[in-house]
Amino acid sequence: MPDISRRNLITSTAALAAATGLPMPLWAKGGSMPHAANGFGEVQGEDIELAIGNHHFKTGQRAGHAFAVNGTVPGPLIRLREGQDVRLHVTNNLDEDSSIHWHGLLLPFQFDGVPGVSFPGIKPGERFTYEFPIRQNGTYWWHSHSGLQEQAGHYGPIIIESAEPDPRYDRDYVVLLSEFTPIHPHEIMRKLKVGEHYFQRDMQTASEGEMSGEMRRMWGQMRMNPRDISDVTGSTYTYLVNGHGPSDDLQLEFEPGERVRLRVINGSAMTFFNVRIPGVPMKVIQADGIDVDEVEIDEFQIGVAETYDVIVAPPAGSHALTAEAMDRSGMGVASITSHKGHIATPPALRKIPTLTMTDMGMMDHAAMGHDMGDMKGMDHTMRDTSKLPADVKAGPGLDMVAPMPMDRMGFPGLGLDKVDHRVLRYTDLKAKHMNPHREIDREMEIHLTGNMERYMWGFDGKKFTAVSDDPIRFGYDERVRVKLVNQTMMAHPIHLHGHFFELVNGADHMHQPLKHTVIVQPGGTATFDLTANEPGDWAFHCHLLYHMHAGMMQVVTVRPFPESDAS
Repeated sequence: MPDISRRNLITSTAALAAATGLPMPLWAKGGSMPHAANGFGEVQGEDIELAIGNHHFKTGQRAGHAFAVNGTVPGPLIRLREGQDVRLHVTNNLDEDSSIHWHGLLLPFQFDGVPGVSFPGIKPGERFTYEFPIRQNGTYWWHSHSGLQEQAGHYGPIIIESAEPDPRYDRDYVVLLSEFTPIHPHEIMRKLKVGEHYFQRDMQTASEGEMSGEMRRMWGQMRMNPRDISDVTGSTYTYLVNGHGPSDDLQLEFEPGERVRLRVINGSAMTFFNVRIPGVPMKVIQADGIDVDEVEIDEFQIGVAETYDVIVAPPAGSHALTAEAMDRSGMGVASITSHKGHIATPPALRKIPTLTMTDMGMMDHAAMGHDMGDMKGMDHTMRDTSKLPADVKAGPGLDMVAPMPMDRMGFPGLGLDKVDHRVLRYTDLKAKHMNPHREIDREMEIHLTGNMERYMWGFDGKKFTAVSDDPIRFGYDERVRVKLVNQTMMAHPIHLHGHFFELVNGADHMHQPLKHTVIVQPGGTATFDLTANEPGDWAFHCHLLYHMHAGMMQVVTVRPFPESDAS
């Protein structure tokens, strides 16, 4: 797999800066940069210092520029305690603006950390203090919300200890999943705009007999790719566990008989991971930092920005913790071991999954043995905008319409629906603690739209522009049922800042699980109930970094409605 050397990257960046008249970033001027450490230390207390800087990072055979925090990639684990107050002092040593968003934390919107939405950002050389009370416990994370810095190492974990002792485990580990690439994130974005399949090395070939010739013609005539699973793949990514690539032989030690809590965080930019420890069952105890009734499983898919806490009781020996990319182009690996120095052998990568008609929002006629009929008619159906709501803009930002989108909360994730072991589904989740029951005040639909060929993404056919866009408005304390309709063939992890919402997943109203991020499956729908009780302006976006950067974002405003609008 080709690498881009630091020298070539600096040279090309310098040439770009000279050609465009833009100031050259300091890291590209060829000066010596400190090397970032793989992995993270820990900070805690009421006053915490964080410093963002340019570093050089290496894992395996790949090396390049990184935005490190306190000299490490990922940045430090921030350990807090429920009920404390915290002041997080962030110094920006870059030559560009930066920021930190505290993902999943309940706080005043002015400290949420989204430039242009809740604060102006942190200028080069400036120090900004985030100050807020800690109102929750659980597993969360932090990351930049400036440009594409998150891709290059600007992220890290958060653990908030419960005010009450937790007797469910004997030791715990953060398992922070992410990626590293030597290609600068803005160059990745440019390549995706030029050709959306640039990083795709696993297109289906004629020798693969899984799909009939009729089906191949159908996909071809619709100009769609049944392997369009991940925009950026293992062809350029090294998948990391706590900042360590597979060749680093990361070990998480335990004593036989211990109950080990694994706090799994998907801090990647673009990758859904399938997480398993072959031969070792897992008990899910938290989703997105909130307790759920225990569910015993063997594998789970975790979308970008989600967290799951699981408890395992592995037998003596060494066991492979694997985080396989959803497109099966690589994996992150660590060994859970009771024998220091013993490295577990991970399983081989599994067969690459293929999208179906269901992922296009249609009945899978081929699977049912029905004739596919006229291909051109099918192509027209996939682009028929006549049934879309009036507020969905049918322009160049929308190249596909799911004819029959259906609730896919019970789908475990692409490639996991036919495995022979237990896989987590959203429909398995049930809140451990009862939610207050309230009637719904109103309902709304938001459509997830895109044009893969042009690499345009948005909500309701519209690309986010901070200056002109109308925000999504909720009245303070209003109870709204929101239905997300995915009109694309890609899964989108949708995140709402500053709030938790309740998944409408079949659980009774009092036990709908709380989450801050939800995967909306291809051609499907996902519904949540939101009590908009955190006033202010909040970001709402797809957490696939390049989708957000390309426009799949909006601002949510929570304000008391004027008296005239109260009805």
